[in-house]
Amino acid sequence: MAHYPHPIIAREGWPYLAATTLAALVASVFLGWWSLPFWLAALFVLQFFRDPPREVPTGGGIVLSPADGRIVQVGDAKDPYLERDCVKISVFMNVFNVHSNRSPVDGTVENVWYFPGLFVNADLDKASTDNERNAVHLRTADGHDVTSVQVAGLIARRILCYVGKGERLARGQRYGFIRFGSRVDVYLPRGSRPRVAIGDRVSATTTVLAEFPRP
Repeated sequence: MAHYPHPIIAREGWPYLAATTLAALVASVFLGWWSLPFWLAALFVLQFFRDPPREVPTGGGIVLSPADGRIVQVGDAKDPYLERDCVKISVFMNVFNVHSNRSPVDGTVENVWYFPGLFVNADLDKASTDNERNAVHLRTADGHDVTSVQVAGLIARRILCYVGKGERLARGQRYGFIRFGSRVDVYLPRGSRPRVAIGDRVSATTTVLAEFPRP
């Protein structure tokens, strides 16, 4: 997959932005000041689909946040995709966060799984197993396995993933998008050391979520 250039507004939002802006312009002609709600809708779409470039931290053995949002889970768990004990960190994205998803590590895509499901509030723990979701299994050059899972939310109705088995991703590289509110679960090797806590605000790529276990 080619590196995605950052045009500031995510390509997934271009049709929505064009439609809402056109509607606002037409409303301005016929409604004057009453067109304000149409312009607010266009402004909302503009901020939702923003996709700013990010500085990628250097250093080995670190796991970066794959999404903007708030940490809602940190702790020991079971990785249902690789069937292993692990450390799980979950990031909840509301409608005001950037929804572009970035690779948490440098690694090769070992597998991708898609599961249809429900659309309950992504802030709830059961969203990880009940909601529509797409899981990407990455393996680093050091042999660490990372599972990054895009989870749909109450309003989200479309998970977009642009990578397949065998592709290589660089840390911070854009690989997917979720429309309108969601979460991303990251499953890490047992013994990984979290660098965030529940309630912390994180930014995709720039925030270090955890460090891998030391050999």
